[in-house]
Amino acid sequence: MEKSGIVYECMRCGSRVPSEELELRGGEIKCIICGYRILKKVKPPVVKRVQSK
Repeated sequence: MEKSGIVYECMRCGSRVPSEELELRGGEIKCIICGYRILKKVKPPVVKRVQSK
């Protein structure tokens, strides 16, 4: 499901919605499973390496 685009997560049911799917549905910001209108952007897992002295 997760490709190179932006992925959103529904705040109510937790399902992940890709931005391509939102564009196909007319650009409406809404969960495709439950219809809730509050989505948050999922951050990619980034490993931050810090050098110690």
